[in-house]
Amino acid sequence: MLKALLKRQPRANTEPIFTNRYGEPLGASGFRYKLAQYVAAATKQTPSLNSKKVTPHRFRHAMAVHLIAAGVDVTVIRSWLGHASLDTTNHYAQANMETKRKALEAVDTIVRQEKSPSWRKNADILTWLDSL
Repeated sequence: MLKALLKRQPRANTEPIFTNRYGEPLGASGFRYKLAQYVAAATKQTPSLNSKKVTPHRFRHAMAVHLIAAGVDVTVIRSWLGHASLDTTNHYAQANMETKRKALEAVDTIVRQEKSPSWRKNADILTWLDSL
């Protein structure tokens, strides 16, 4: 999408990609304004968006959680997000760990409800596994 945008509106490497109507870099309020426009347009096709709170912070939070999940070091994410304290960035890691815990608990419940695997009934296999 960025490549298509830059084909339509070429920019020098030193120029901002997203600009306001005056050609200045798009600020926070401009971003919120454009986001609200796009959400309103998207709501016409996906009415459930109307009940969602779509904010720039949600994008920032989701991106940080995905970076954590991808294994990016927390200190790199902290620098990229501009956090003064590593504790602030660790909240994203905690949120990701909470998601993992809930997913594992859900799988554990499903597995417990199923019949035990046949290998668990085989004493020879269990003895062999214990010997490892």
